[in-house]
Amino acid sequence: MEPLYTPHGVEERWQRTWEDEGLYAAGAGARREETFVICVPPPNVTGALHMGHALNGTIQDLLIRWHRMRGFDTLWQPGYDHAGIATQNVVEKQLAGEGTSRKELGRDAFVERIWLHLDATGKTIMGQFRRLGASMDYSRERFTMDDDYIEAVMRFFVHLWERGWLYRANRLVNWCTFHETAISDLEVEHVDVDDALTYARYPFADGPLADGQAGLTIATVRPATILADVAVAVNPADERYRDAIGKEVIVPFVERRVPVIATSAWSSGSGPGRSRSPPATIRSTSRSAPTTACRPSP
Repeated sequence: MEPLYTPHGVEERWQRTWEDEGLYAAGAGARREETFVICVPPPNVTGALHMGHALNGTIQDLLIRWHRMRGFDTLWQPGYDHAGIATQNVVEKQLAGEGTSRKELGRDAFVERIWLHLDATGKTIMGQFRRLGASMDYSRERFTMDDDYIEAVMRFFVHLWERGWLYRANRLVNWCTFHETAISDLEVEHVDVDDALTYARYPFADGPLADGQAGLTIATVRPATILADVAVAVNPADERYRDAIGKEVIVPFVERRVPVIATSAWSSGSGPGRSRSPPATIRSTSRSAPTTACRPSP
């Protein structure tokens, strides 16, 4: 017996022994028909595992081992995720540190560089799971860009389409001018900044209202988007503008008639209770704008 415990060699040897004997394989030691399956939330290949992965993995491992001991047909499915734009960001930062960029490399060389990163980081992640003692069925390791995985995802999308659960609609997207592609909401960081307000007056198209109101004054931090306005929105609970709902106002500069619409999206308590609606700029105005917002202005 060695005088000192060397965890690296001992743990690695036992982990390899347990895998070789198939103790973690799906169905190993099953004594009943019930199944218990966990698909590990695939870690992103943007980097190595951290303490959060270790904590979450420990909870999953506890459940898997408990069901395995009770004779369930268990499977803990291992894998990792390509992470899309997030991984591209990591590789681009590496290139920047080397004094180059994806555009200097060219598409083919850049894609090859990303695959090298995916391969290296994926191996690191699976090695970390092993060192944690995670009782996964490593013979079933998957990556979210494996051919079988892609085929399964496409088949499921067809399944959703055939049942009418997918649809097309006009929606705003987050466009990244650096990566020149649309990105998900998860990749967007919102920042609050102080800015100057510009006030614009929208006169009623058919003259003042019965109470003498000649128009609506709107405050905006983006006056350039006034040209795209397709409506002026007011809160229907605000008595100041109730008579204006359904009327039309004139958009400054372009002299276009647009309706005054009612929407609870605008608060009547914390502000003026009215807003312009250029639908192609932010989601709140896109949701509240009339359907004419989806058509090009004459």
